Amino acid sequence: MKINPDFSRVLHVDLNTEKSTVRMIPDRHMHIGGSGLAAVLYEQYGVNDAPANDPRQPLIFAIGPLTGFYPLMSKVVCGFRSPYTDEWSESHAGGRLALSIRFAGYDALMITGKAKELSALVIGSRSCEVKNVAYLRGKDVFATGKFLRRFDKKNAGHRSAIRIGQAGERGVAYACINVDSFRHFGRMGSGSAMGYKNLKGIVVSGDGSCDLPEGKAYANLMKEIYQDITETGKMKKYHDLGTPQNLIPLNELQALPWNNLQKTHDDRVDNISGETFADQLLLRQAACAGCPVGCIHIGLLRQQFASEHEFLYKQVSYDYEPIFAQGSMLGITNAADVLALLDETEKLGLDCMSAGVALAWAAEATEKGIISKDETIVDLKFGDMKGFIEGLKFISSGENEFYQALSRGSMAAAKQYGGEDFACVLGQEMAGYATGEVFFVASAYGFRHSHLDTGGYAFDQNATEKDADKVIEFMLQDERERIYINTMMGCLFARGTYGAEKLKEALTAAGFANIADNLEAAGKYVQNLRWQLKCKTGFDVDAVKIPKRFTEVVTWKGAIDTEHMNEVARRYALAIKEMAQCEEVE
Repeated sequence: MKINPDFSRVLHVDLNTEKSTVRMIPDRHMHIGGSGLAAVLYEQYGVNDAPANDPRQPLIFAIGPLTGFYPLMSKVVCGFRSPYTDEWSESHAGGRLALSIRFAGYDALMITGKAKELSALVIGSRSCEVKNVAYLRGKDVFATGKFLRRFDKKNAGHRSAIRIGQAGERGVAYACINVDSFRHFGRMGSGSAMGYKNLKGIVVSGDGSCDLPEGKAYANLMKEIYQDITETGKMKKYHDLGTPQNLIPLNELQALPWNNLQKTHDDRVDNISGETFADQLLLRQAACAGCPVGCIHIGLLRQQFASEHEFLYKQVSYDYEPIFAQGSMLGITNAADVLALLDETEKLGLDCMSAGVALAWAAEATEKGIISKDETIVDLKFGDMKGFIEGLKFISSGENEFYQALSRGSMAAAKQYGGEDFACVLGQEMAGYATGEVFFVASAYGFRHSHLDTGGYAFDQNATEKDADKVIEFMLQDERERIYINTMMGCLFARGTYGAEKLKEALTAAGFANIADNLEAAGKYVQNLRWQLKCKTGFDVDAVKIPKRFTEVVTWKGAIDTEHMNEVARRYALAIKEMAQCEEVE
C-alpha cells in the first residue's frame, strides 16, 4: 500500500453495531499525524459536554507519517477523555503497536460505542472482528495476553496485543493499558477509558505491506539517521543502564523524591540505583519495533514459596519513573522489592507512577494519624513492601470506601480524609523530578501534567538565574518542538537527532513535502488545538493549585522560591489561555 500524503486513513469501529468504516481525514499537512490527528478526530467525533465514561467518546490510537520509515519512529498516541481529569488527554507508548498499525494499512484506529459483552477487537489489513471474551473478566494483564495471542496466530511476530487488567475493568482513574507486556499507555487513565467500552484487549496484525519511498534521497538519509543514532553515543545512556541511570545523579542534586517527598536525598540510593539493577537483576534488554537502541530493561524477579525448593521466576520491566514511584517514594531500598511491587502493579493494570505516589500519600497520612488501619486494612509503612503489595490490590478492587477514594487519585482521597497539603499531585500524581519551580509549574499546568510535555526539569538544572521571561519562552518553544516529534510519533529519546530541520528533510525524502513545507504552521495549529480541546472539556487554568508540599522542597539550589514559582505559574496560565483562546487575555 502506498501512503497518501494528503489524507490520513482511519479505521473507525463502532462497538454498538460491531461495524467498521474506513474514514479518510483531509488536511494532513495541518494535523500531520499522531497527537495532531488524535486531536482532529476528537474535535470531530468527541462530545465535549459528556463525561469520560459516555460510550460516545472516541478512544483513538494514532501513528505518524514517518512511522516505519526511520529509526525510533515507533510510538503510538492514545487520545481519550481522561477518567482522571475528565478532560481531553493523551498517553504515548512503544512496543510493536505502531508498526502493526502501519502494516495493517491505517494511520489511526478510532473506537466509539460500548460492546454488549466484554470483548476484544481483532484487526488486520482486511479484517475487523469483535470477539466475545467474557471468560477473561477479572483476568490479569499477563493471563489476558496469553489468551489474546491465540487470535490470528498466522501473523505471529507481526501482531501487537494491548489489554487492560482488573483496574481498567473497574474504572480506576489511573488504570493503564499494557502494550506487548513491557510498554504502557500509562498516565491519565487510558485503561479505564478502554474499560468503559467493555474492551478487554485489542490485537492488531500487521499483515499487509507498505511501499518504501523511492529514490536515493530516502536511502541516503535513512543511513545517515541510523548512523547518528547508533554510532555517535547519543543513545548510549538509554542502551546501557537506561533511564535508571538518573537515580544517583538526582539524589546527589537533592532532587529525588523520597518518602512522599518529605526529603530529596537518602544515602541508601545505591541499593535501588540503575547500577544495582544492572548488576543484580538485569535479565535482558528489548526494543520497540523499528528501534535499534534497546532501552527496555527487563529484570528477573525470583519469588520463593513456602517450600524452600519452590521458586517462581518472572520478567519485569523497569525504568527510572517506576523505580522512583515504587522505590524511593515509598521508602523502599531493596531492588528486588521494587520489582515485586512493579510486577503486582503490572498484573493489575495500574499506572505505576500514580499508584506508587498514591500509596506514599497514604503512608504519610497514616504516620500523621489522619487515617488508620481501619481504612488501610493493612499496615502502609514506608519501607514495607508487603503492605504496599496488598494496598495495590485493594486500590484495584476498591476494597472499601477508603480505597475507592484512593482509586480516584491522591487528591480525591485527601479531600475526603484530609492531608491535601502533602498530596504530591501536579494535575496527576507527580513524576520523579523534584528539581524546582519550573518543573512543578510545567507539570501542574501542562497539557498531560507530565514531565514529557516540556523539559522543565532540565531548565531547573541548567538555569543560573530566575527570569520568568526566559522560563516562559523556553517552555512554549520546548513544547512546540516536542509536538513536532509527537505528531510524527517518534521517541522523545531521539529529539536530539530529529530537530525541526531534520524532520523536514525526512518528510520530504519520504514523500511528505507538503507537511515539511508547512511544519511550523502545523505545529502551532496542533499546539493550539490541543489546548482548545483541553479547555473545552473542562480544564480551568485559574483553578490550578500547587500543593504546599512542593513549596517545602529543598534541593541543591536551596529552598523553593515560591514568589518566582507563582510568577512563572501566572505567566504560563496566560500563555495557555492565549493558545486555547478560551477567554480574553488581559
